Amino acid sequence: MKQRTHLLTSKELVGEPIKIEDGYAEVKLKTREEMKVDEYGLVHGGFTFGLADYAAMLAVNEPTVVLGKAEVKFTKPVKVRDELLAKAEIVEDQGRKKVVFVEIFNQKDEKVLEGNFYCYVLEKHVLE
Repeated sequence: MKQRTHLLTSKELVGEPIKIEDGYAEVKLKTREEMKVDEYGLVHGGFTFGLADYAAMLAVNEPTVVLGKAEVKFTKPVKVRDELLAKAEIVEDQGRKKVVFVEIFNQKDEKVLEGNFYCYVLEKHVLE
């Protein structure tokens, strides 16, 4: 399936789509040095969240989709050079409102984040 939303998203900062199907998407992200917050190499949670958000948007895959709310749980820390895989699936479809469940795993197949993303498909672009 062709990507229809968030076409200009940075692959280096937010992730690269590897699968887009009807109501489902997978996005991968290799974390980088610029993402760390300390000398231990801990990656800022905003990058992990951004990956999850992007995967949710691609699961909906509508040009005018936006995120309204998210309920997430960080389950393990992410470090520089971790290879993350986000899996997003629509679990509730109420027309213009969709709930997308997202899980992110590291290269050891350990879950680092899970949560529900409440997405809305608007009639026109949010900035119009």
